[in-house]
Amino acid sequence: MSVARAAVLAQFCQPLEIRTYPVPGEPEAGGALVRVEMAGICGTDVHLWLGQLSIPLPVILGHETVGRIERLGAGLAHDWRGTPLAPGDRVTWASSIVCGECYYCRVKRQPTRCVSRKAYGISYCADQPPHLRGGYADHILLRPGTAIFRLPDSLPTEAVVGAGCGLTTAIHGLERAPVIWGDVVVIQGAGPVGMAALALARHSGAAKIILIGGPKHRLDMALEFGADAVVSVDNEKDMLERRKLVLELTGSYGADVVVECVGHPSAVPEGMELCRDGGTFLVLGQYANAGDVPFNPHTITRKQLHVAGSWGFEPRHVDRAIRLLEGTAWKERFARQITHRFPLEQAGQALETMQQWRAGKTVLVP
Repeated sequence: MSVARAAVLAQFCQPLEIRTYPVPGEPEAGGALVRVEMAGICGTDVHLWLGQLSIPLPVILGHETVGRIERLGAGLAHDWRGTPLAPGDRVTWASSIVCGECYYCRVKRQPTRCVSRKAYGISYCADQPPHLRGGYADHILLRPGTAIFRLPDSLPTEAVVGAGCGLTTAIHGLERAPVIWGDVVVIQGAGPVGMAALALARHSGAAKIILIGGPKHRLDMALEFGADAVVSVDNEKDMLERRKLVLELTGSYGADVVVECVGHPSAVPEGMELCRDGGTFLVLGQYANAGDVPFNPHTITRKQLHVAGSWGFEPRHVDRAIRLLEGTAWKERFARQITHRFPLEQAGQALETMQQWRAGKTVLVP
């Protein structure tokens, strides 16, 4: 039996450990053994490393992954779209699996809130067989029922991982708080989720898009992605000054839609104040429990705000993301987000690079 290396989070806020795990000769029926080609470092991985979500330890991180099929389990012959699968195919997959039977899956049709939902790189203890359930590894074992997508040759791996779960998360979020043609949009946050929300707002026909964030290299990228204006949090450290600038840029009314993609709780009350009266505020970046923040609920009633939240995404959002990337110039833009590549042994450095905002998109290449 061969073995695979994996970068393992054994303790919160501590360096990742390189461990080896057995690779079974055959995957279970309906599953697949995939050799990892590239794994993205998501902002959520940083939150997990810092202990801001309850997860089992030790865990192999990594839920933004592209790889090559090495072996298919019995009965697995097609991907989620019905395309035939074979060893050697380059694939990606939806990061979570739901039960399809619970109250949220079946009655309310909100599978991202499935009570049994499990996500690769987050929900699986690496001590428990078959161990290899995260992307920070040489190989990953995909469970039966995983929504696998065979990638077309025309779509570079860098585009898929560069977009990462930021794009699918933003597609789901803006489905719940749509941007319509002619809207004025404010994006809070210049990370991968913010960049994806910017791309979708532009793709939806927004008349003006203003992005608030930093550092400078991320703001430069936002302008490449189509932002009409950027507001630097490094230059404008005061929330009231940032609000004043946004109001000037929106003709004194504020934005039709504000999308929070920061992940820091303080961005939420600030974002509400950037909406026009009757506008929409989407909370998209608060995936981890980073703490509480005071805000005045009178803001919601006074401004007659529509406030929405969004958690994760479904396989159909992965399908839409691939189609968007495949058929447009966005694939080149998302691929250019990748600025730093690390080998598996330097997964800890990759996390630190992401945490300290020294990169665009950071990836592991085992």
